[in-house]
Amino acid sequence: MKAIRYTGLLLFLFSFFLFLGIFFMSSYTLSREDFQNIVKPEHQELLADKFDNIIDQEYSFSIPFVNAVNGAIDENNSQMRAKQQWNKVIYDQYASSLTRAATHGLIKEQTTMLFILVFVIGTIGALMYLTPQVKLAGPAGIKNTGIFHNALNNRGWLGISIGVLLVTFYILLYFFDAYIMNWIILVDLIQKLINPGAQASQWFLYGFLYTFSVLVMGIRMIIKYRQSKYQIVRTLSVMFFQTAFAFLLPEILVRLNQPYFDFKNMWPLDYDFFDAWHINTLTSAGGLGIFMFAWGITLFAVGVPVFVFFFGKRWYCSWVCGCGGLAETAGDSFRQLSDKSLKAWNIERYLIHAILVFAVIMTIGVLYSFITGSNTMFGIDTYTYLRKPYGFLIGSMFSGVIGTGFYPIMGNRVWCRFGCPLAAYLGIVQRFKSRFRITTNGGQCISCGNCSTYCEMGIDVRWYAQRGQNIVRSSCVGCGVCSAVCPRGVLNLENKDEDGRFGEPILIGNDGIKVEA
Repeated sequence: MKAIRYTGLLLFLFSFFLFLGIFFMSSYTLSREDFQNIVKPEHQELLADKFDNIIDQEYSFSIPFVNAVNGAIDENNSQMRAKQQWNKVIYDQYASSLTRAATHGLIKEQTTMLFILVFVIGTIGALMYLTPQVKLAGPAGIKNTGIFHNALNNRGWLGISIGVLLVTFYILLYFFDAYIMNWIILVDLIQKLINPGAQASQWFLYGFLYTFSVLVMGIRMIIKYRQSKYQIVRTLSVMFFQTAFAFLLPEILVRLNQPYFDFKNMWPLDYDFFDAWHINTLTSAGGLGIFMFAWGITLFAVGVPVFVFFFGKRWYCSWVCGCGGLAETAGDSFRQLSDKSLKAWNIERYLIHAILVFAVIMTIGVLYSFITGSNTMFGIDTYTYLRKPYGFLIGSMFSGVIGTGFYPIMGNRVWCRFGCPLAAYLGIVQRFKSRFRITTNGGQCISCGNCSTYCEMGIDVRWYAQRGQNIVRSSCVGCGVCSAVCPRGVLNLENKDEDGRFGEPILIGNDGIKVEA
């Protein structure tokens, strides 16, 4: 069994480093024909002399080629702005399409072979490494022995290295997608299986990698928590929703000439839902598009309060949400790194609710501009000072670069805990109008601290358990891991009548002595 695990680890590492190596594999030569086919005729005249040194010139790496293309366009724009010839300023983004056309080498010639070596062999290797744990780890039960002495799990060199790779990937994905064209081309095979007439984009690459990670690491999650039916079903749920609703269904809709739409995503997490372009896209797509728009509004306006009342915010954060799905599967190894201090809690509650307020104000501004046709509200440009900063700071930097890149440093729920406006909205409802709570049997608590250690949301669960006090916190996502790691069965996730959620007597000892408040 150990030999199988080590072999699987070697296969996985081979695929992983091959994936990284593909970034450097191609050469780039832009032909005049490709230039003329991609660049608009009115822009060709402006850029012709500036591209003379780029066309038919071979580049051995994507970064200098992309920089040369962007540099030529920027040079033209600077000249036109100096002359105040605003109609000749080029706003089209040509770097990605020109880079794809200019790419030559193994990635274009052997795309299928490289895909198999990276993803198929990588998956086989991962499963060979993970599945023997069913036997090697002994009887079913969570085993976190030595977790704080592990270079991956406790901010060691391996964890920090993975964090750096994740941060770098997200920065390239969001802001320099032309640099990673080799990786985008690598998943063309899957894109064409779903939609033969389409080419993979940076967002298709992201969706594929995201889904791939949730599925593979979901298997790990099921093996680790196989003694808990709750954890198994919950993990299967996030695997299903990520694969079917977040990845496949939107792509199938596009193939059917319908709007791209994720039926499980909602405002304010889906912060561009009320953007003018999005509203126009949906409302101009006929009955289905109008249904999508109505569904999106109904989901956050009616679905959230109703489902949270009956089940708590766990129905979304731990069973449906893609962010939560990645955190629970790929991020499970880092859940113990969440800060349990009072200082962290104070930062959390002010920051996440401030972002929710920002999201509401930004949305009001965007809707005002859409309804009135005015770009300003109270003299403020709604795009420049509201929508654009929110998209960059919250939608890109916080949710992606920090939210995932900092898994190995701050735990797996950085975004959900400190930044997600939807989590804040769900939490407000859960705190004040919900049947969900985690009950505790204080007389059985031995103060081992497992519950607090493995709470990914940074809740000091032991503090409540020692007092026999119900846990009713807006941040709790109901993952149930605190209950799963408790050796005494102290904690239980329950949906009961609202009566008794707050202000119950504290139980002390096995005899349940009541101390009246």
